[in-house]
Amino acid sequence: MWLTLPGWLIVAAVLSPVLPGRWRALRLLWIFMLYLTCETVLLVVLLGLWFSSGLGRWVRTPYFEGIHYDLVQGVMWVFSREARRVLRLTIETDGPSPDAHPGVPLLVACRHAGPGDSFTLIHALMHWYAREPRVVLKDALAWDPVIDVLLGRIPARFISPEPGRGADLEAHITALAHGLDANDAFVIFPEGGNFTPARRQRGIDRLRRLGLERMARRAESLTHVIAPRPGGFIAALEGAPDADVVLVAHTGLDHLSTVADLWRELPMDKRIVMRWWQVPREEIPAGREERIEWLFDWWERIDAWIEQNRPEDLSSSRS
Repeated sequence: MWLTLPGWLIVAAVLSPVLPGRWRALRLLWIFMLYLTCETVLLVVLLGLWFSSGLGRWVRTPYFEGIHYDLVQGVMWVFSREARRVLRLTIETDGPSPDAHPGVPLLVACRHAGPGDSFTLIHALMHWYAREPRVVLKDALAWDPVIDVLLGRIPARFISPEPGRGADLEAHITALAHGLDANDAFVIFPEGGNFTPARRQRGIDRLRRLGLERMARRAESLTHVIAPRPGGFIAALEGAPDADVVLVAHTGLDHLSTVADLWRELPMDKRIVMRWWQVPREEIPAGREERIEWLFDWWERIDAWIEQNRPEDLSSSRS
């Protein structure tokens, strides 16, 4: 790509005047080049770390694990900086101070809507909360070479969203959440996938098939989120009995579900707001059914917050 960059620049410059958005093709070309460059450099660095850790023998020791977390933090910083500068994104974080409850491990449950929300969340956890995240994510993301190699060396789990393929899913989540220390944060997305109207309806239908009519009616009242699947969240609670829970809502990436959505919206020129709530462990119910009710109550609160904080298009506010 770098060898052929002059040709790509000419094509992007020719296309930019005829495409909506200010210099859309050139700005997206730079982000794509940045992504490929970081991917290539990181793969070389990861290979060097594999050799230096005794051909992988000590790669999962605390020393090398810390180096890999530093790599994640560095890449997140680069992409966050360039997203703000090139795509003109404004990211605001609202919630408790990171030192409100120092020395307490965190279990972070976030709504899932739009590509990039998990990266934005991880960036905020590492830079704002100074935490080392443990992440549960879809196995499809392992097709990215750096994600596959890097997350294979730090505490993380790739899971299948298809029923039947992850029979021991809750056991894996409990094991991953076990042993959280004061600077760790376990990250989970209880909805199981990005919000779309179709997924929202499938979640409602699933509750009805299980005979949970009351919960299905509650799910129907949620207009901006999918009814949470409590199994993984409860498994994480059991694996981390001392962790506080942080609930995260965000707006700004809601309508980016397909490649066509991405092409239409990028460059974004948007304001993304992330809202955090931290709940002390002693305020979380002990029983399974009570925890399910508690999680649904919070998802209703998150849904209401999203309704009151709809995404703001900064390009229209400048005009």
